[in-house]
Amino acid sequence: MMDALSVVCQLRDLASEPQNRAVIVQDQGCLPGLVLFLDHKNPEVLFATLQTLRYLAELPLNVPIMKNELGMMASLETLIRREGLSLDITALAKEVNGILRAPANPAPRTPEREKRRKPQFFINSTNKKAKSVTLHIQGLDSTQQRGLCEEALLKVKGVISFTFQMASKRCTVRIRSDLPTESLATAIASTKVLSAQQVVKNDAGEEVYVPLNSCGAQVPQNADIPDYLPEEEESPEREVDKAISRTAAKEDSNGSWLNAAASFLTKTFYW
Repeated sequence: MMDALSVVCQLRDLASEPQNRAVIVQDQGCLPGLVLFLDHKNPEVLFATLQTLRYLAELPLNVPIMKNELGMMASLETLIRREGLSLDITALAKEVNGILRAPANPAPRTPEREKRRKPQFFINSTNKKAKSVTLHIQGLDSTQQRGLCEEALLKVKGVISFTFQMASKRCTVRIRSDLPTESLATAIASTKVLSAQQVVKNDAGEEVYVPLNSCGAQVPQNADIPDYLPEEEESPEREVDKAISRTAAKEDSNGSWLNAAASFLTKTFYW
């Protein structure tokens, strides 16, 4: 059965794939539903919603549509002022708000200014509080291995969130800036069946795998492990991995998961 967290987490996974971003924004149910999620009481739902919006805003054509969506800007402003939220939620809300409010046609930027304006949320970017790392995980072949990897990452103090791309055996992990990347490799290696390499781009712009030393790295442990993307056997929501690997999320529209999610977003307002 769908709930708010499972829906928004899987929308986030879909939005992480560039080819799906236009389709999600153009859908009549998804964007209004995401606006509603900005008022949710669950911090996990809030953070996943902001991650989704940040991915969607990476496509320039989406920005004016998102900005003009009823309630979007007001909800972001309210969320920024809301007390009791984590620094990561507030910072990401400010980032999304800033992107949507930026001029539609900014003045031409020099290469140096362009470099400074690279997105701060995505792969291999950093800011004072967090950074994102992309890992290629050898052995990530099924939901069982994915569950092992999730459990290992959840035990690492400093891991904020993670998103899997099962088709390419990758995981994008958002972590605190002071957490060594090797700690992730050590945690994953502790499963005994998985190993991780970091995905980076070389000077030629080509993706390469960088081995990570998983021996001897200190892994700060979380004392309390929250429930995060729990695995459910035979769960239809987990089929999102198939949707993520599609080149067009609009195919099979009558029975697609995206339509099911849109229906949930537009019809279920009990939160």
